[in-house]
Parts: sequence; C-alpha cells; structure tokens
Amino acid sequence: MSNSDSVLSQEQVAHIVTGVLRLGRRLRAQRPADSVPLSALSLMATLNEHGPMPAARLAELQRLQPQSLTRLIQDLDEKGLIARGPGPDRRTLMLSLTEKGGEAFRYDIAARYRWLRDEMARMLDTDDQVLLAMAASVMLKLTRGEQAEDEAENER
Repeated sequence: MSNSDSVLSQEQVAHIVTGVLRLGRRLRAQRPADSVPLSALSLMATLNEHGPMPAARLAELQRLQPQSLTRLIQDLDEKGLIARGPGPDRRTLMLSLTEKGGEAFRYDIAARYRWLRDEMARMLDTDDQVLLAMAASVMLKLTRGEQAEDEAENER
C-alpha cells in the first residue's frame, strides 16, 4: 500500500499524531525524578530489547553518529549501567546492559506502566482498553517496518 492508498483523511492522520504525541508527553511526565536522562534511557531500552551489540550498531539503531555515543557510553559505564567489552574480532566494542542497568530501566518504565494502567482503568471502558491495545499492536507494526528498512540497508 503506498502513501496515496491511505483510507484516512489528513485530519484523521493528524488526530492520530496528536494522540500519540500527547500520550508520549504524559508518559514522560510520569518518569521518576531520580531516573537516568532520557538519552541514556533510550540506549538502555535498545540494549534491553536487542541484547548485547556493537557500539556502531547501537548508534545506527539510535540514529546517532558513533562519536555522539562516546560521552553517553562513558557515563553509563561509570555508573555501572552498561558493560563494555571486546567483540569477536577484538576491534569491535560490544555493549551490554548490566544487572544494575536492567533494574534502572525497569524502575523507570514501571512508573509509566502503573500510570497508564491506572488511567486506562479510570477513564476507559473495557472495549476502549481492548481497542487501545489493538492500536498499540498496529503502531508497533509501523515501527517494525522501520527496523526492517534499517536491517535491509545494513545488508547492502
């Protein structure tokens, strides 16, 4: 399906974007005050989802230049949230989430999970909760398309 094949109007698409952005803003507001910075949390989330990986791959997934990661990696390593080590060819820097890093990630995300669960229970009936879960699956499908494009580009 091409862009011109969308069955939604521009206004409907704008409504989806507004809803996603507003919900994202509300979820970010629920982060614990003592959580790691969002830039660090994003790296930790990627390592949590994908497991250990070379620093260059992490930079690709984060859409950053490898040099931009240097300070973040150093900071996370000093705090014991990630571990650095040599890759199979010894030239590659491999990064992984430590147990402490996993706990910090789960601590941050748990507050947002609780808030969303409680807000859904308070504001949405069962049908709307199920509909929102289905919409989330569809939105994740859109992000997998981006990941597939990234992986195909890396194979070239």
